[in-house]
Amino acid sequence: MIRRYAFAAVAAVLCTVAAAAAGAPDFAAMRVERIDPPKPAPAFELPDLAGKTQRLGDLRGKVVMLVFWATW
Repeated sequence: MIRRYAFAAVAAVLCTVAAAAAGAPDFAAMRVERIDPPKPAPAFELPDLAGKTQRLGDLRGKVVMLVFWATW
């Protein structure tokens, strides 16, 4: 049992060291641009799963998480 904990602790340390050694991601190579200062999201509307139109402006002041995915 102690060996399992020791192994888990060593694995956690190695993962942490490997992540630190990797450094920061190269956002320029990924063509990701930082928007500084942050800009407000554009006004848009989308249908929800029930078919009702949801407008971003109606959600002002609330936390909104958008998830887009594709299956191609």
